Amino acid sequence: MPWFKRSKEKISPNSQKKDLPDGLWEKCPGCGEIIHKKQLEANLWTCLKCEYHFRIGSNEYIRVLLDDGSFKEVYKKMRSADPLEFEDTKKYTDRISTTIKKLGLNDAVRVGTGKLNGRQIAFGCMDFKFIGGSMGSVVGEKVARIIDKAYKSKIPLVIVSESGGARMMEGAFSLMQMAKTSSRLARLAEAKIPYISVLTDPTTGGTTASYAMLGDVNIAEPKALIGFAGPRVIKQTIGKDLPRGFQRSEFLLEKGFADIVVSRKELKDTISRVLDLMI
Repeated sequence: MPWFKRSKEKISPNSQKKDLPDGLWEKCPGCGEIIHKKQLEANLWTCLKCEYHFRIGSNEYIRVLLDDGSFKEVYKKMRSADPLEFEDTKKYTDRISTTIKKLGLNDAVRVGTGKLNGRQIAFGCMDFKFIGGSMGSVVGEKVARIIDKAYKSKIPLVIVSESGGARMMEGAFSLMQMAKTSSRLARLAEAKIPYISVLTDPTTGGTTASYAMLGDVNIAEPKALIGFAGPRVIKQTIGKDLPRGFQRSEFLLEKGFADIVVSRKELKDTISRVLDLMI
């Protein structure tokens, strides 16, 4: 039938497909909606149609959670060494240098002080773009120091976790950060200083096994991947199919590993209300 056919003479050999300009639009992985970046940013990087939460970095979380202009970063110049002289597809030192130049970050976490709805807090935020948000010696040290800052200043602590786990390039040095940060948080708990842990997509590995799950209140974003080992490894280990939604925020809430699952648009006010109840 003619309407299933296209006349060849109407097709110009020089016609080109019109692509969308780079950098102006994002496609939602949840529903496939095409969203203008300015709209996405105005909606705190969540889909206007299905509420899918896009992964964002430390700069964005600082804008979402802290009062404008209140964040004062500390320990900014700390950089990772190469204790093992590690090399895979490239030298670890080269990987660090390249990532620093590309992102303008010196490592996978930023820490400092700021105000959340007028309340002074100690704040830390990981950044997945920096080598998968992996926890090496610098990340562990900066997290430990901001915990100490909260302890000495007697102000609440909020840490946003976004990590693929311990940094394999530093071997046992990265694993040691789990004990270091956890012991600092134990002292913070003894002093009855609130610690709110925010779990985002993804929070896995050694970060989950240490400070990410040690909050007085653990708050997760919707459908965030949160766990220690990956689902494939667990399935191979136990030899069984995993439940639907396994290792997602809602599953952890049901099992008691997360206390609240809250949209990013309500995150700041939720943390503020929790701190009101704790202080």
